[in-house]
Amino acid sequence: MRDSSPVPPRAARLSRRAALGLAAALPLAAVSPASAATPVIGGERLARDGVQVRGAAGLPKRLTARSWLVADHQSGEVLASYHAHTHLAPASTLKMLFADTVLKNFERTERHRVTDADLADIPAGSSMVGVKPGITYTVEQLWLGVFLRSGNDAVHVLSHMNGGLARTVAQMQAKAQDLQALDTHVVSPDGFDHKGQVSSAYDLTLFARHGLADADFRAYCHTKTANFPAGGKKTFQIQNTDRLLTGAWGVPTYDGLIGVKNGYTSNAGNTFTGAATRGGRTLLVTVMHPKSGGSGVYEETAALLDWGFKEGAKARSVGTLVDPLSEGGASAAPTRKAATAAAGAPATAAGDGGSSSWGLVGGAGGAVALLAGGAYAWRRRRRVVGDEAPEGRQDGQEHQDGQERHQG
Repeated sequence: MRDSSPVPPRAARLSRRAALGLAAALPLAAVSPASAATPVIGGERLARDGVQVRGAAGLPKRLTARSWLVADHQSGEVLASYHAHTHLAPASTLKMLFADTVLKNFERTERHRVTDADLADIPAGSSMVGVKPGITYTVEQLWLGVFLRSGNDAVHVLSHMNGGLARTVAQMQAKAQDLQALDTHVVSPDGFDHKGQVSSAYDLTLFARHGLADADFRAYCHTKTANFPAGGKKTFQIQNTDRLLTGAWGVPTYDGLIGVKNGYTSNAGNTFTGAATRGGRTLLVTVMHPKSGGSGVYEETAALLDWGFKEGAKARSVGTLVDPLSEGGASAAPTRKAATAAAGAPATAAGDGGSSSWGLVGGAGGAVALLAGGAYAWRRRRRVVGDEAPEGRQDGQEHQDGQERHQG
């Protein structure tokens, strides 16, 4: 189904400079520190320093990531975490939020002939799937380019189809608000490094959990290879860059792996959110910025998944993946009244949401209105790490065999 909101004509769409300028301006009302009364999304333990785990032992000893989280998909219980709400550059894992936002706006079979304008605003150094102007693609093919090759060219074509970069960024920020992913600030839809663009292990896990409720999202992130149009009747094969799924570059495939999304830039480092099912149980793991390059992010993810399947049943929850506001999730964000009152008596916070189903999420029109008015609250309890990274070339579709490639 298409999004029912109107799509402006191409002539009215903003240039990349104007679009990113608008995106950068969006958080001005929210960049100031939240009040002391601001509750921690998912539970106060998730804001504590150090490893958070209860009732279970045996966590991997050689974890180097700056932030990580293990959660049960069905119940939403966070089984263990480390700096879950620390703000870090997300790289292409932000494409999960892009998919959460845009995926249902177009039918899989819809066709689009790509123009030069669709590709004019892609940052230099981006990872590309190989979209070419003058070729007609189905929406399904473009999404395969996004999920398998982390193609910024495919992201930008879909963004232009969606009404332009600025509109898509605003919708993504509104979707993050609805999902209660309040650590996330979106500047570009593709995850390319821009000053101020951050997320967290907690938020990325929310994006994955929400996305996996959708059959198309789940199928795309689980696809290992696909044929991609090259013009005329010619095609070329693309392979998923998720090494736990494909076993590329000597990384063993992970038994029961579903997906979800990996990323790398020279400024962000490696990021990955993975989901796997064993014995009828699905776990989500997010790992951000491990010290080891190359396949280290996959190795640490696999180690945490192993722990979750072996010891996770013993673990007592240290937090919760909250439900979206549009699905009845209890709001943990302070209202204007609460923020005003914070200077005096502390405001009373609503409780965190409970378990989540696999149901689809509804629209976020109310969140869009809040975003447009600059009234949403962006929690910045912890020092933001990564939003001072310079805007510039991002190398690496990940480190591949020791060589740095384009951003992914």
